[in-house]
Amino acid sequence: MKVKEIMTKDVACVQPDDTIEQAAKIMKQHGCGSIPVCWGNKLEGVVTDRDIAMRCVADGKDGKQQKVKEIMTGAPATGQPEMDVNEAARLMSERQIRRLPILENDSLVGYLALGDISVEPASQNSAGEALSGISRQTNIQM
Repeated sequence: MKVKEIMTKDVACVQPDDTIEQAAKIMKQHGCGSIPVCWGNKLEGVVTDRDIAMRCVADGKDGKQQKVKEIMTGAPATGQPEMDVNEAARLMSERQIRRLPILENDSLVGYLALGDISVEPASQNSAGEALSGISRQTNIQM
């Protein structure tokens, strides 16, 4: 199965100069915890709810003033529409990510979530393996 068969094609994005508050509102509106950061269709990075919590709120920054570009993850892992879903799941596991921006000719054309993979009967094993890799314990200091 190809990524293009199960990816989300209508992807909400934010721009690098948008505020953290704007990004959070868009995430809430779309019920997601991660959103691509784009100039037009060109992917600049990804911002997650965790980025907002750790790089803005926990640091005491003002989400109404701080820009997305200040906390986003630049140069994220990406996939292609023709990529096999199992290959995408392996990449997500290796990079410990739950969502993968999909690019074609350097333009964002979709977003693949672990949930997209898990609801497809043919790829449920890949989703389980990816989740296992994503969820593996990292060295977290408290």
